[in-house]
Amino acid sequence: MPDNAESWLRARLGRLTSLPLLGGTGVRGEAERLRKQLERLKTDGTASVDEIWNRVELARHPQRPYTLDYVERIADDWVELHGDRGRADDGAFVAGIGKIAGRTVAVVGHQKGRELKDNLDRRQWGMGHPEGHVKAMRIWDLAERFGFPVVTLIDTPGAWPGVAAEQHGQGGAIARAQAAMLRLGVPTIACIIGEGMSGGAIAIGAADRVLMQENAIYAVISPEGCAEILWRDIGEAKKAAAAFRLDAPHCLELGAIDEIVPEPNGGAQKDFDRAAELLAAAIADNVEQLSGFSAAELKRERRARYRKLGVVA
Repeated sequence: MPDNAESWLRARLGRLTSLPLLGGTGVRGEAERLRKQLERLKTDGTASVDEIWNRVELARHPQRPYTLDYVERIADDWVELHGDRGRADDGAFVAGIGKIAGRTVAVVGHQKGRELKDNLDRRQWGMGHPEGHVKAMRIWDLAERFGFPVVTLIDTPGAWPGVAAEQHGQGGAIARAQAAMLRLGVPTIACIIGEGMSGGAIAIGAADRVLMQENAIYAVISPEGCAEILWRDIGEAKKAAAAFRLDAPHCLELGAIDEIVPEPNGGAQKDFDRAAELLAAAIADNVEQLSGFSAAELKRERRARYRKLGVVA
C-alpha cells in the first residue's frame, strides 16, 4: 500500500477523533468507515495497465445506468426541476427533489443520451453548458433554504467545449458552481457513477463526501486528451490511463475520493436494480453520518478536506 494513502487516511482519522462529539453516532460511524478503508488498502494490490483500461471501458459502457436510471430506482416522490431562469434548460443536467431512504434530498446529475439523436438534440453526451451549471446552483440554493442534503451524480467526459458555451462563460460558470457547492451549509454527497472527467465533474463534485462506483473513472482529463498532450498520439490512451491512475482504488489511495461503492459482478450495466440498491445504501449512510453537523462545522471540515488535496511534501 502506498505510504501517502495510509498517511492521508490516518491523518483524517486523527483529525476526526480529535473533534468533540459533534454528530454522536455519525462521528463514530465515520471513524469506523475510515478504519475499514485502511484495512482494505493494506490488502489491495497494484492494478495492471489492462485492469485499469478495463475500468475505463466499463465506465463508458453504452448500457451503463445513467442518472435517470438511478433516480427512478432510488428516489421516491421525484419532481424534476428545469431551467436556469435566464437562458435555457440544459438537457445534459438533470435536477430535482426526491426522497432517498425516506429523507428528502436535492439531486443534480449529468445525463447522457442512449441514442445519437438524443445526444445531438438534447443531452450532449452529458457535457454541460453554462446554463446547466446555473441550473445546478439554483437547485442548491433551494436545498439550502429548506435544509435538504445535496446529492450529485457525476457522469461526464467534461464540460461542453463548443463556441457557444465559451461565449456564455463556461469557465466562469464552472468556477461559480464549485464555489457555490463549497459554501453550502447542508450535507453534500457526490457520486461518480461513470466518467468523472475534468471541470465538468468537479463543478458538481466539491462535496463533503465523494463516493465512486467500483468501475467508474475520475481524472483531470480523459486518457485520450492526456495521450494527445504527452505523446501527440491518442493511441497511447491506455498508457495515459495507467499513468495517472484514474480508477477507483487509486483515487481512494490518492485521497481524491472517500469511499468505493461496489457494483454487481461484471459492472453496473449487468443489473441496474442491484447497482441502484448499493448506491442508495452508500448515499443514505453518508447522509446519515453528516446529518448531525451544523452548517459551520460542515463548511469547516469541507474547507480542510480540499485545502489538503494536492499538497506537495
